[in-house]
Amino acid sequence: MELRRRLTRTAMSRPGVLLAVPPGATPERLALEAELVLRGWACVSAPADADLLVVLGTGPAEGQDWVMNLWRAMSAPKARVSLTNADEVATVLDHGLAALRAGMPHPEEQESHVSEGHGRHHEHGGHAMPSGHGEHDMHAGHAETEDPDTHDGHDGHDEHHGHDGHDMSGGHDGHGDHPRHDEHHGHDPHQGHDPHTGHDMPGEHGSHDGGHDMPGEHRGHAGHDMGSGHDGHDGHDGHDGHDGHDMSGGHDGHDTGSGHAGHDGHDMGGVVDGLPMAGRADDRDGLRLDRLHVPLGPGLVDWPAGLVLRLALQGDVVQQVDVDVESAASGSPRPPFWSEPWLRAVAGERVTRGDAARRLCAAHLDSLGRFFAVAGWADMAARARHVRDSALAGAGAAELSALARPLIRRAERSRALRWLTAGLGPLAAEHAAHLGVTGPALVADGDAYRRMLVWLDAVGRSAAACDDTSALDPATGTAGPRGRVDRSAPPPSRPLLDALPGLLEGAEFACARIIVASLDPDLDELAYVPAAGAVPHG
Repeated sequence: MELRRRLTRTAMSRPGVLLAVPPGATPERLALEAELVLRGWACVSAPADADLLVVLGTGPAEGQDWVMNLWRAMSAPKARVSLTNADEVATVLDHGLAALRAGMPHPEEQESHVSEGHGRHHEHGGHAMPSGHGEHDMHAGHAETEDPDTHDGHDGHDEHHGHDGHDMSGGHDGHGDHPRHDEHHGHDPHQGHDPHTGHDMPGEHGSHDGGHDMPGEHRGHAGHDMGSGHDGHDGHDGHDGHDGHDMSGGHDGHDTGSGHAGHDGHDMGGVVDGLPMAGRADDRDGLRLDRLHVPLGPGLVDWPAGLVLRLALQGDVVQQVDVDVESAASGSPRPPFWSEPWLRAVAGERVTRGDAARRLCAAHLDSLGRFFAVAGWADMAARARHVRDSALAGAGAAELSALARPLIRRAERSRALRWLTAGLGPLAAEHAAHLGVTGPALVADGDAYRRMLVWLDAVGRSAAACDDTSALDPATGTAGPRGRVDRSAPPPSRPLLDALPGLLEGAEFACARIIVASLDPDLDELAYVPAAGAVPHG
């Protein structure tokens, strides 16, 4: 046991950190990302890679279902902390590391471990199989216990109450000798396609011009980890995911009402374990194909905080998109971080042009960091965030311009990046104006690549102007990072959200995140409800 503890302490010296970012938590996110870089800790994209979950913001995110699902999907040892003040980021991370090394369970998990966790051990007879089948962790309750030493004496998975060795044949009375899932006329609807985890493909496709550090150059697939935030359903790789387990009697018998009926006709509508199964519908060509419903967000890395997109897919083509921003309608009194200087100017407070230019530069660098990350260019994403942190730390115009110029030049000259993103999500200026778009997306008058070029140009100009001490004119200088800031009009991110369905429908599923990142709507703007007579302060 002592050897195990020492190995755990060594492995936990640089834990993988997963961020749960609700709307309104931008200052905490920026402070945490900067601190992680200083410590050399990894910011991971999936619960399976995480050791420490950091829940950000002052809102009720801690107890929301999507946060709890992220927590349950993490494997032990693990710890969870909350960061509500950007100034306390170092203290919070130290506390999380100490809890992780000590194997201390989260207070809420101590109370719910017996009632919630152990109760799930007896649900196999009802086909309630939680996530993580492929990792031999079939009890979500035990995944919530941080220290693996607490399970000493349970060799392997002997705690499955009669399912020793995971040989579950005959373990479900009444199912008879039915064929297994992979014997239904040779059709396995799940095998080979996992919409939650199957799009993380860095740099394995195609060859292009070298010298650009583009680890992922397959069109639309590079770096797309599109399952880290899907309500914690990691590990649902289909019914063939029980590697090495003889479950011939465990999931047979398709007359149980679990949505598996009708394999012969490939009409698989229904819900299994909370996951919607594919159902048939007409596609864009008039063919009747399987339609799968896939949610994106809100717990994805490099994703707008609070945004949930509910996609209907046929094959790898997005057929329908519903935008869900209910989680952003929290009525937060905190002003949106990126728009705060312009809101202050509109309220009558004196704001210098340099302060506005600095915030604009940092906002576009933050958006570029997400754009490069989902395109698979991790090196450039890290560079963009480094320049962003320098801007927020108060770097002068000369220093900031010197940092920004190489980044701008490298991005503009990358033929691989252009090939990867050109033609995705075209938004004509006329249509953008009709929707009410007023920011870079209107100026770009084109696709995702052109929107990135507009950001790069704005970064160069604003970096050179961040020392300007003249006053910002609220009548003419209200163009924020997403568009015109005006209290009498909807926030500039609202029309960006309205434009998303039209840009995503008909696009390939693997391209969806690049299109979203090229608009980068800020849901903090939707969550902000100013108090009467209040002047926003960042």
